[in-house]
Parts: sequence; structure tokens; C-alpha cells
Amino acid sequence: MEKKQYKNAPLIVIAGRPNVGKSTLFNRLIGKRRSITDPTSGVTRDVIEETVLLNGKPVRLMDTGGFKLTPAKTKSEDDLTKLTVEKTLEALERADRILLLLDATLYTAEDDEFLQFLRKYWDKILVAVNKTEGGRGEAEGYNYLQYGVRSITFISAEHGDNIEKLVATLLEGLDFSHVEEVEIQDKIRISIVGKPNTGKSTLSNFLTGTSASIVSTVAGTTRDVVAGEFTYKGKVFSLQDTAGIRKKSKVNEDIEYYSVVRAIKSLDTADVVLHLIDVESGLTEQDKKICVQAVNRGLPIIFVINKWDTIEVEKGTFKEYEKNIKIMFGKMEYAPICAISALNGTGVHNMLNIVLQAFKQYTTRVETSALNLALKDWLAAYPPPGNKFTFKYFVQVGVRPVKFLLFSNKPQNVSSLYIRYLQNRVRKDLGFSLIPIILEIRASRERAENIFTKGR
Repeated sequence: MEKKQYKNAPLIVIAGRPNVGKSTLFNRLIGKRRSITDPTSGVTRDVIEETVLLNGKPVRLMDTGGFKLTPAKTKSEDDLTKLTVEKTLEALERADRILLLLDATLYTAEDDEFLQFLRKYWDKILVAVNKTEGGRGEAEGYNYLQYGVRSITFISAEHGDNIEKLVATLLEGLDFSHVEEVEIQDKIRISIVGKPNTGKSTLSNFLTGTSASIVSTVAGTTRDVVAGEFTYKGKVFSLQDTAGIRKKSKVNEDIEYYSVVRAIKSLDTADVVLHLIDVESGLTEQDKKICVQAVNRGLPIIFVINKWDTIEVEKGTFKEYEKNIKIMFGKMEYAPICAISALNGTGVHNMLNIVLQAFKQYTTRVETSALNLALKDWLAAYPPPGNKFTFKYFVQVGVRPVKFLLFSNKPQNVSSLYIRYLQNRVRKDLGFSLIPIILEIRASRERAENIFTKGR
């Protein structure tokens, strides 16, 4: 059965004050842990959207940041709160249906103020009262009727109580006549990684032409992985803007820990990694650790020097930065380097052209006969030292990532230096100049039919 995607699906926005269970409900409705959930108030800052089938009907479901009207304790926190509220307001304007989630266990003045504020959206609002597992809190929940809400659905997002009833209520009256079912295009999946405050969210917003990612000078603003799409030269790109990856000693919140884990996990579904580097702060050992995570997965990495417009550029400036990167990442001399300004778009087209080249290599297969002919040439140019081993057979067993198996009579004798020599020849001679490759040495006594089962 061919996978489908849906265009023009109705948008359902989950809104409410912090810590009422919006992200827990969002995760339950989409059937996976997409939004970060934590008892700490204000965990979700980013607007997270997924298309999902509810009772067989396609809808776009959106999780928003907690709506706070009271000032935060510090100016930086208050600024982030205002940005979060702005994103929520933008979502409410676009919504076809707003699910206002309230908490049965705690009524606050913010609930009252938020309900009054939502009057202008009253015709598209449905109310659900959360945390009513086993019927608890329902009596208190009926107090919300005084605001003139049409009906209340009592649910437990955590335990699943009345979720089916909620879904039926959400879908009632929505217009699905404009929904189009289209085949899913093969997308180039990009993950933007780097230390906090290198401009990842600014680049994400520039590429997607949206303001989906919150942009702030406060390090660690992005917590969830914010997804988006854009098209370039006829190719569809799927983009993941991730939380900044910091040293463990700096990760002092449970929330930030989960953000970092989510950012690293995003590499599992990426095709190309854009590693952003702040032109002024430069490189640190932490950048190496980020790259190791990507290289271990065989992912192409492009080093992107951001904020290039903030420094005085002279002849040789870029070469100096390039030299420093290559010194720090000595084993990644193949990785392309480019300079951009995510703020004004300078250099972004060049960066995307490099992404296309890297992706083409990442999806390239080489015929087995061509591989083994090339292997003979490489062995003749640099014979195995001391006749300690020989090679029998060379085969490519995968793309995305690119993976090869090389069969030897004595795999234990093949040094890491010789493996690196072969990897470099594969990259140079067979068209993989911009990406890492995975090369495994196997014992030649293994039977041929095991190659494609064990090699995956």
C-alpha cells in the first residue's frame, strides 16, 4: 500500500495555560511522543504540528506553548513568554478548530483571563477538562459552564479516558471537502544542529519562509524539534530545527536534557546535517561531540559558518576559518564548509547546492563489478603491508547511509590505517567526495547469501 499525505487538512489547535496537559494530549492523539512533556510549568515553547488521521479523517494537529499573561520573574524569561504567546496567537488565528484544554484539579485567574480573551474565537472553540480520570474533579469542572461554553468533555490525556468521545466532538462539523490526498514525495531530510545561539532557528525560519521557530538571544530557547518543509530546485526538503547541544555540565534542567536527547535522536531520521558554527565564538570540543554523533550514523555533514555578515571579511578570511575547521576535524577533510548569514540569506543558495550534491552522493549505488575492478587498482597502488591479509570480494550493501562490505581472509589483521586508505579511495574515485562512508571488513569464509542480511 502506497503511503499518502494530505493537503489542506483542517487545523486543530490545542491551547491552554501552562501545565494543563496539552503536550500529553497531543502525543496521545498522534500516537507517539512528539512533544516534550514534563511536570514543570512552561515546558513547551515551540509550536509543533503533525498531520494525523483521527477516526479516518486527516487533520493537522498543533500543540502550542502555554498561554501566560502574568510577567515572568526575569526579563529574559518574560521575553520568551511573550514570544511563546505570539506563536500561540498566530496559531489561533489560523485554526479551524480550537481545543481549549482546562485543568480539573486547579482553577486559576489565568484561566479566567484566557477564557475572556478567547471570546472572539468562540464559534470555533471546544472545551475539554483534563485530569478527570475516574470521574474526579468533574463537579468542579462544570463551573466552566458559567463562561457560556457550549459543552464540556471530561478527559484524562494521561490515562486515555474519554479520548474517543473527544475526537468525535473535534471532528463534528469540520469541512473536509478541500482535502487532497497526494503521494508522498521523497524528501531530503535536513537536521540543523550546533551549540545554543548559533542561529539554527533563524536559518530554519529563513528556509521555510515562516516564523515557526522562536528566535531569541537567550541560549536554549528551542526545546522541541521544530519541523518544516520548503522546496528548492524542484526538490522537497524536510527540515528539523533542533535544540542547541551543550556540555553535560551545562545541562542542568530535566527539560533541557530531554531537548538534547531529542536533538540527537533527530539524526536518526536525517539525510544531511547542517552543523552551524557562530563566526565569532568559533569551535569547541563540544562541536566535535556533535559531529561524532552524526559520523557514527554515516551522515553527510556540512559545516556552516553563520553570522558571516557580522565580521570584517578580507581576502583570505574564509580560508583561515576553513583551515581551523579542518585542523579541529582532521578526519573529516571531506566535509564541505560554507559561510552564510541566516538573517539576510547571504550564502544560503550556495549552502543548498552543496546539500543537493551531498544528498546525491548519499543515495548513489556502485555496481559490484566496478567496485572490485577499482579494488584491484587500489591494492596495486598500495599493497597490504607484509602480506598479512588479502581481500576477496567488495560489495555495496546500502545507501542512506552509504555502506560497503569488504571480505578478507584475515579481517583481524586489517589495520585502521589501511581501512582509512580504502575509505579515502572510495570517496575520491567513486564519487563520494563529500560524505562519510561505512566500510566493514568481514571474514571471506562467510557465505554470499549472508551478505545482505548481516550487512544491513
